[in-house]
Amino acid sequence: MDQIKIGKFIAERRRKNNLTQMQLAERLGITDRAVSKWETGRAMPDSSIMLELCDILKITVNDLLCGEVVTMDNYNEELEKNLIETVKQKQQADKRLLSMEIFVGVLCVVILLAFTAVASFVQMEEWIRILLIVVGLIPFLIALPFMLKIEQTAGYYQCAECGHRYIPKYSSVFWATHMGRTRRMTCPKCGKKSWNKKVLTKE
Repeated sequence: MDQIKIGKFIAERRRKNNLTQMQLAERLGITDRAVSKWETGRAMPDSSIMLELCDILKITVNDLLCGEVVTMDNYNEELEKNLIETVKQKQQADKRLLSMEIFVGVLCVVILLAFTAVASFVQMEEWIRILLIVVGLIPFLIALPFMLKIEQTAGYYQCAECGHRYIPKYSSVFWATHMGRTRRMTCPKCGKKSWNKKVLTKE
């Protein structure tokens, strides 16, 4: 998707509907700064407001993602291209999130080990030793919920029994026994409990 083209198209449609950036922003419940970012190609509208934006601009989502009003002659072809591009972008974003999860996890473990090593091998009072270990644990405890959220939402889990791919509830991920990115969970489709592995694609 060409963000510059899409931005120019949003600006063109906004003007065609006699709206200022501020008026469009107010109708969407966002800032005019966000609208400015779209129109200059620095950002894309969030999926949660895309339908409302298209309704205001009197275009379809497919038009928006193409950066032009799509004729019926090539509508299906453009729609398919946009769907493929959207799936690709989600996969890339999920890969980045999962890489970030590994980085944060490793960093937290290194911090914990460093503080524990200092507490173990350096002469100090007992209360300072305990305090050092607790301080070393804090980054890990703070990062854990965020890492689990990434684990839950980035990509999908595939049931080992029926092959169904799904995004589980946060609580399921939190309480599941796991080995790396494979978790023992109940599939919402077949209802069987098995080792579900992490995959990036829906199909």
